[in-house]
Amino acid sequence: MTADGEARSGRKAPESSPYRHPAAGWGAAKSVGQFLARERSLVSGTRAIQRMNHEDGGFDCPGCAWPDDRKGLHLDICENGIKHVTWEMTRKRVDRDFFAAHTVTELEEWSDFDLENQGRLTEPMVYDQASDRYVPIAWDDAFAVVGQALRSLDDPDQASFYTSGRLSNEGTFLYQLLARELGTNNLPDCSNMCHEASGRALQASIGTGKGTVDINDWQATDALFVFGVNAASNAPRMLTALAEAYRRGTQIVHVNPMVEAAARDTIVPHEFVEMARFHATPTSTLNLQPRIGGDMALLRGMAKALLEASRTDPEALDSDFIERYTHGGAAYRALCEETSWETIEQQSGVAQQDILKAAGIYRAADRCIISWCLGLTQHEHGVDTVREIVNLLLLRGNIGREGAGPSPVRGHSNVQGNRTCGIDHRPAPAFLDRLEEVCNFAPPRAHGLDTVGTIEAMNSGRVKVFVGMGGNFALAAPDTPYTYAGLRNCDLTVQVSTKLNRSHLVHGRQALILPCLGRTEKDHQRGGLQSVSVEDAMSMVHLSVGMKRPASPELKSEPAIIAGMAQAALPDSATPWGAYVDDYDRIRDTMAQVLDGFDDFNRRVRRPLGFRIHQPARERIFLTRSGRAEFSHAGLPDVLNVNGTLTLATIRSHDQWNTTIYSDNDRYRGIKNLRTLVFMNAEDMRERGIGKFDPVDIVSTAKDGSNRRLDGFLAVPYDIPRGCAAGYMPEMNVLCAISDYSTQSDQPLMKHVKVTVAPASPAL
Repeated sequence: MTADGEARSGRKAPESSPYRHPAAGWGAAKSVGQFLARERSLVSGTRAIQRMNHEDGGFDCPGCAWPDDRKGLHLDICENGIKHVTWEMTRKRVDRDFFAAHTVTELEEWSDFDLENQGRLTEPMVYDQASDRYVPIAWDDAFAVVGQALRSLDDPDQASFYTSGRLSNEGTFLYQLLARELGTNNLPDCSNMCHEASGRALQASIGTGKGTVDINDWQATDALFVFGVNAASNAPRMLTALAEAYRRGTQIVHVNPMVEAAARDTIVPHEFVEMARFHATPTSTLNLQPRIGGDMALLRGMAKALLEASRTDPEALDSDFIERYTHGGAAYRALCEETSWETIEQQSGVAQQDILKAAGIYRAADRCIISWCLGLTQHEHGVDTVREIVNLLLLRGNIGREGAGPSPVRGHSNVQGNRTCGIDHRPAPAFLDRLEEVCNFAPPRAHGLDTVGTIEAMNSGRVKVFVGMGGNFALAAPDTPYTYAGLRNCDLTVQVSTKLNRSHLVHGRQALILPCLGRTEKDHQRGGLQSVSVEDAMSMVHLSVGMKRPASPELKSEPAIIAGMAQAALPDSATPWGAYVDDYDRIRDTMAQVLDGFDDFNRRVRRPLGFRIHQPARERIFLTRSGRAEFSHAGLPDVLNVNGTLTLATIRSHDQWNTTIYSDNDRYRGIKNLRTLVFMNAEDMRERGIGKFDPVDIVSTAKDGSNRRLDGFLAVPYDIPRGCAAGYMPEMNVLCAISDYSTQSDQPLMKHVKVTVAPASPAL
C-alpha cells in the first residue's frame, strides 16, 4: 500500500513536473498543516512547535543535527522537524491486541509506511515461533533473555551493538560501556554508512574528526561552498542561514549533480513579513553540476587555478599560513601542476570556465566555509575528496579563524554525539585508557566490527546476537536481501524502538522488541524528571527535556533499557547501573572524567544553549603526526562510465526522514504518487529508447562481478548530468552489494552504484 492507503496499481497515477517555487515558504506551511490534520495533532503539534529547539527547558528536535539558533529565535523549526515530532507523538498505538491479530508473515507484506503508521509501541514483546506472532513479555524477563544470550556466547565478539543517531549522549555512554564491559568493540553505527569518510579525512588532515566551524562562523563568512547537500530536505533550518548570508552579500556556491530547491531561493516561514509578501530570497550566486563522483576533480581544479594565479599575485595564497602551519604543500603544488585541465574537465564534468568562476569567488573571499554531506562521502574516494576540501582551505588559511573552515552537515540529531561519547568500533587508545582508569575495568583493545563487517559476520555465523538501539537497520543497510539473511541467521535480535518497522519482522531465531520513550516525552526516574544531552553538527552540547506524558506507562528510557540489559548480562559488574538510571547527573559526572572537553559537564550543559566542545584545530593546534595540518596528495579517481553504464546515487525524497516515509510525494522534485522511480538525463533516456514513466529494469554490477536488479521502476527525466541517475533509498539499497564499500572508509557506496538501465523486459 502507498502512504495514502491506496494500492500502487490503484487510482492515483504518478505525476512529474518541475518545481518552480521557493523552498520552504507557503509550500512548507501547507504541507505541515495537512500533516498535522491527517495525524489529528493540530493542538499537540502546535504546542510541540513552541517547545522544540529552545534553550528554556525545551526538547531537541529528533530530526537533523543543524545547530540551534543563537539569537533567541522562537520558531527555530522546519517542516521535516515538525513532521518527525508529530509522527512520534501520534495517538495511534501498537499494543498486544495488534500483535495478536497479525502474524509476522502477514506483516511482512505490509508497506513500510503502513507499519510505522500503526503508531507507538506500548510494551515489550517477544517473538513466539509457534504462533508466528509477537507476544507480551515482562521487562525483567526480556532483560533475562538478553542476559542469558550474551552470557552464553563463546566469545564477546559474537555480539554486535548498533546505534542510530537518535541516542542521547548519556545513553550512548552507557551503551558503549555495556559492550566494552562485555568485552567487544563491535559498535557499528549509522556513521559507518554516512560520514565515516568525513571523520577519517579530517582526522588525517587536521587532527580532529569534526568540522571546526560553528553557527556564528556561518554568520561571519564571505563565501559558502555547499557540496553534495540537499539542504531543503536534509537540513531545512540551513535555509535560514543561507538566506541571511545572501542578504549580507555572502557568495554562495552550490555543487551538486542535481540542482535542488534550496540551491535557488527560499521563503523562511518564521520571517512573517516575507511570507506575507510572498517574497523569496535567493540562496545561491552560482550552481555547478558535476558528474556523480566528480567533486574531487572540481576541487582540484579550483586549487590549480589558485596556484596558477599565485605566479603573478602572491596574495592568491596565504603563504605565511602554509609555511607556519602546514606540511606537504610543495608536493601538493606539484600534483596540481601535473594534473591537466583536460583531465579535470573530463573527470568533473564541469567546464574549465565554470571552475574558474568558482575559484574566483573563493579567491576573492577573505573568509570561506566549505560544507558537504553524503554527496561527497558515499564514494570509493570519499576520504580523498574531503581531504581535497581541506587542501583547498589550507591554501588560503581558511582554518582556525572566524568565518572559515570545514563544516560537514551531519544528518541525524545526535550522530556526532554518539561518536564523541564512545560509539566507535575503532576507539582511540587514549579514550580506552581513561575509560579503564575511571570505570575500573579493562576494555578490549582490538578493533571491532563496523556496519558492513557486522552484516558479513551475521551471515557467516560469527555474530550471533544483534542489538539495534533505534533506527531501522534492515532497511538502512546496503544489499537488502543479504542484510535480511544476516539478521535471520542470528540467535537473538533485539530492537529498541518507538514504532513498528521492518527490522522487527526481519529477526533472529529469538527476537525482542523493547519500546522506549521518545525525545518528546517526559522521563521520570527516582531522582525526578530527567534530561538528556545531544551534540549538534557544530559541536554544541545542550540539554533536551521532554514535554509529553509517555505513550504508555510501560515505556522505559533508553538509559534504563541499556542498564537493564547490562545488569542481566554482567551480574558481577561493579558499574552502578541502577544509580546511573536513578539520576542521569551521575552518568554525566562519569562522562566528565572520561571524555575530552566534557569537564564540569553538569554545570556547563545547563547554561543557556549549553557549551561547545573544545577543538584544538580551531586554534590552529593540529594533533597530527607532524603537528601541522597535512596536505594530501591523492591522484584523481577515474569516475567515467564504460560500456553504457550509468552511475546511480541513492537519495531521500522530501517527504521522508531516513527510512521513515511520510508519503509517496517528493514536492521539491515535482513528484507525486511515486517512489519506485529512477531519475535520468533526458538524452540518456532517448539513447536507450525510454520515455517518461516507461518501466525499466535496473541492473547493478558489484566489485566482485555479481549482479543485482530492480524490475519495473519508472523512468523520470530530470536535470542531471549525462551518465548519472538517482533514485530513492531504501527501495534502491538492494542495488548496493555488500562488497561495494569504500576501501578508504568502509562505507557502502550508496552514491556510486554502477548500473545499466533498459526498457523493462516483457512480462512472461
